[in-house]
Amino acid sequence: MHEEWQHFYGTAFWQRRRKQQLKAHPLCKCCAERGIVTAARVADHVEPHKGDWNLFALGELQSLCGSCHNSRKRFIETRGHSVDVGDDGWPTDPKHPANRS
Repeated sequence: MHEEWQHFYGTAFWQRRRKQQLKAHPLCKCCAERGIVTAARVADHVEPHKGDWNLFALGELQSLCGSCHNSRKRFIETRGHSVDVGDDGWPTDPKHPANRS
């Protein structure tokens, strides 16, 4: 699906911002949270910008590997929660349906 705002990613502004993010945070945040060391390749918007230039330009970024960006992050965005479990086998995400009271 090609969105009308895809050209944002081709701007020199974004290329600089992406490079700066990955230099400052070179490891995948999602992998690191699971104790795995993986090089990040994607500067990802924590909150999806959905074409809002201000959110695109100023929104918080996180560094992710391609796998986490294309699977884990997408799952969380579509379902609203992570499926990670702790040592006790219980979901760790407070938004997971099992943790709702």
